[in-house]
Amino acid sequence: MNVKATPARLSTASTGFEADFQARLHWSADTDAAIEQVVADILADVRRRGDAAVLEYTRRFDGLEAGSVQQLELTQADFKAAFDSLPAVQRDALRMAAERIRSYHEAQKKASGESWSYRDADGTLLGQKVTPLDRVGIYVPGGKAAYPSSLLMNAIPAHVAGVAEIIMAVPTPAKGSVATGGSGNEASAKGERNVLVLAAAHVAGVTRAFTIGGAQAVAALAYGTATLPAVDKITGPGNAYVAAAKRRVFGTVGIDMIAGPSEILVLADGSTPPEWVAMDLFSQAEHDELAQSILLCPDAAYIEQVQQEIDRLLPTMPRAAIIAASLNGRGALIHTKSMEEACAISNRIAPEHVEVSSREPHRWEPLLRHAGAIFLGAYTSESLGDYCAGPNHVLPTSGTARFSSPLGVYDFQKRSSLIEVSEAGAQPLGRIAVTLAEGEGLPAHAEAARMRLR
Repeated sequence: MNVKATPARLSTASTGFEADFQARLHWSADTDAAIEQVVADILADVRRRGDAAVLEYTRRFDGLEAGSVQQLELTQADFKAAFDSLPAVQRDALRMAAERIRSYHEAQKKASGESWSYRDADGTLLGQKVTPLDRVGIYVPGGKAAYPSSLLMNAIPAHVAGVAEIIMAVPTPAKGSVATGGSGNEASAKGERNVLVLAAAHVAGVTRAFTIGGAQAVAALAYGTATLPAVDKITGPGNAYVAAAKRRVFGTVGIDMIAGPSEILVLADGSTPPEWVAMDLFSQAEHDELAQSILLCPDAAYIEQVQQEIDRLLPTMPRAAIIAASLNGRGALIHTKSMEEACAISNRIAPEHVEVSSREPHRWEPLLRHAGAIFLGAYTSESLGDYCAGPNHVLPTSGTARFSSPLGVYDFQKRSSLIEVSEAGAQPLGRIAVTLAEGEGLPAHAEAARMRLR
């Protein structure tokens, strides 16, 4: 395959840098109107007809025939059998990844997920009660496009948070299925259940699972059917139909985020082997043609070395065509005046992944304010974070790291305020409340507070 990848070569010293930089960043998150209409129709139909609609769309889009939704349910025995069937090296990899992910999220829970309260001088108690969601749904792409790592990253923090029921939806489309309107599958599939996904469900503690995908799965989880219980929140990745469905059911249920194309930004000082950086840029570019890989570096000669490694390594990659399309369309190698300027540009982008590929990563980390995840040092490849380092790989994209955070234990908990006012405390607070309520023209509010005054 004769493919070439030539990411845009930009320099902050150029007079046209700003316009070229903005053009490279531009990506439209607008959903195709036809997709929106298909999704709206599916959601309305599943809400109206429940199981019957789920069966119809699963037959139409995934090519699976079933007499009832119960026949699409996976069991704990299925999970265990899948796990036992794996080679020992895969079983161990799943276990070790799950242990690290669980340990990280246990620490996260201790740091920020506990209830607390205090009493002030007059005996009034104020605090916060943290409780888990009752039931969550996790969407996991299935078939050939199978991501057991996504299952671990969604199910384990929910489990750590104390969620009682974790319901998984995983499409298993038959070979030759339509794979459009309702299918959540990102690639053609042979119809078999993916053993690694089922084994990961065993390791992660999934409660129930159904072989249903696409917008119909999102609708069933959001609204509930005779067979599928309605959940409180839906998390997990999917294609454009899944994303559109999640956006539409938000408010009926919670959702994690609407993810855009994957992103990596490498801040390099020229000390890392250039082939490592080239491969790290590939690691996100291979996701899809819209993924974005950017290098920021103050060393022009090093940037040229990275380009040479891109040229050398690209023909060896099985997904070379996708990588080339991504790098040619949205990639950039940017020459900066300094590492400080590189950090400032990174903050403007607010990328999903930032690698600080430097001899002194802890020198530059304090300058980075906006990023989904920050990888420090040459040995910390982004791919380790994707699978087994421990922190969650479900991260904000498309600049949303400016105001949002990685998926975590806190996404599967909610907080209730605790207020217990003593008789003594009701006196000064009551007078304040009376004054403000009367000022707002709400006399019943004022009277309720006034009744408690001595």
